[in-house]
Amino acid sequence: MSKLSLDRILQSQGFGTRKYCRALIEDGEVSIAGEVHDNYKETLETDGLVLSVFDEEWVVREHVYLALYKPANYECSRKPSHHPGVLTLLPEQFTWRDVQPVGRLDHDTTGLLLMSDDGPFIHAQSSPKRHVPKVYQATTAEPVTPELVAQLLSGVQLHDEPAPLAALVCEQKGEHLLEIVLEQGKYHQVKRMLAAAGNHCSALHRSAIGGLELASLGLQEGEWCYLNEEQLALLAPV
Repeated sequence: MSKLSLDRILQSQGFGTRKYCRALIEDGEVSIAGEVHDNYKETLETDGLVLSVFDEEWVVREHVYLALYKPANYECSRKPSHHPGVLTLLPEQFTWRDVQPVGRLDHDTTGLLLMSDDGPFIHAQSSPKRHVPKVYQATTAEPVTPELVAQLLSGVQLHDEPAPLAALVCEQKGEHLLEIVLEQGKYHQVKRMLAAAGNHCSALHRSAIGGLELASLGLQEGEWCYLNEEQLALLAPV
């Protein structure tokens, strides 16, 4: 990002329009290292810059890479229709800077959801051509059988797919629990595969994407965190 005027920096971080950001600055709401900066034309080096806006610290980032522990009954859409959108779980600044979910989880599916405002990153994680593995725990309506596991591993035919879809890994974890690893990322894939195999998915949770495990992030449902370089390295390279 290099050097930018203070109002452009605030706008880039999602604090609102240039006009609004200028007003914030002139009203003395922006400080750096405890010192108020009220000249919106002031140019600053953005690398490593930490601002305080309304007494809350914000590290200036060219892009943001987030992990969210998605609860049930939230939609992965910027324009949700029947449930609140996942963006309501994040600070308002992320909506202004066009942060988007990376792929989608159904409204009733819980677990790891990546979010970013970096287009190439979003494409790298969500493109079927990248074959990014995703790990799910599926609770089944009927008991799990060896035949069900074998079917999911060998492939099941979905009515709108040209070829059968198979799980990379499918392991029974309980009488009604499967761990399934997929890389295709088709619409409602786990639920549709279970239905095609003669069972039904009553609950679904995503526990990992690539090498990034939700459990390693220490999040509770509804919480989010920034991803650091080490965590980003566990995902598909951009």
